[in-house]
Amino acid sequence: MIPHARYPDLAGRTVFVSGGGSGIGAAFVRAFAAQDCRVAFVDVADEPSRALARELGERAAYERCDVRDVAALREAIAAAARRFGPVRVLVNNAGRDDRHAFDAVTPDYWDDNLATNLRHHFFAAQAVAPQMRDAGGGSIVNLGSTSWMRGRPQLAAYTASKAAIMGLTRTLARELGALGIRVNSIVPGAIDTERQRALWASPERQQQYVAEQCLKFRVSPDDVARSALFLASEEARAITGQSLVVDAGLAQTSVVA
Repeated sequence: MIPHARYPDLAGRTVFVSGGGSGIGAAFVRAFAAQDCRVAFVDVADEPSRALARELGERAAYERCDVRDVAALREAIAAAARRFGPVRVLVNNAGRDDRHAFDAVTPDYWDDNLATNLRHHFFAAQAVAPQMRDAGGGSIVNLGSTSWMRGRPQLAAYTASKAAIMGLTRTLARELGALGIRVNSIVPGAIDTERQRALWASPERQQQYVAEQCLKFRVSPDDVARSALFLASEEARAITGQSLVVDAGLAQTSVVA
């Protein structure tokens, strides 16, 4: 693995990551910890989250939190600030790309899916904004998905959430820019995670992803994390309201096809 670039301005900053216990979220936690950040993260999967916190030692702190519970999420963000200092980087990562048949979706399922994949982005941003303002600014990174760009079936609620994140990102960038807060989103493609391999990314499907991409390799969680480091750093000081697609060209070739 190629070492991460170093971003000296990130050292000592407090980072809050939702859904940080595994997959792309764990890659975010490790990447920011390697930059000498203090990383607080939440998840509902205790075993891998506690293992990750033990691995990183004093650089990271885990708290169990279901992001659908906005009050609990607000308290977790407040606890992170009490422990490590004001949050300067927020990574809204938590989500679940569960498949759902069109005929099986109920109003309750729809609402729960949007609460899992969209609603917490706004309320986490709302919670960290005063901390970032008082500390001199900050960076918010929302997690989208190319699934909506590709019109993936059996994902209507999920793709609706992820498409909305692009609009939310642009509006928050406008609303929070005067406070020195930048808001961007990362839009991952088909990322090679344990969850994907276990549930639906068969070896044949993985080969199909690579065939459809412009670049011929499987995109890793680490590839996504590298983008977040850049967006969080002062190297991206003039970048806000943008959506950075990290998919090796998968969405581009899908649109062309």
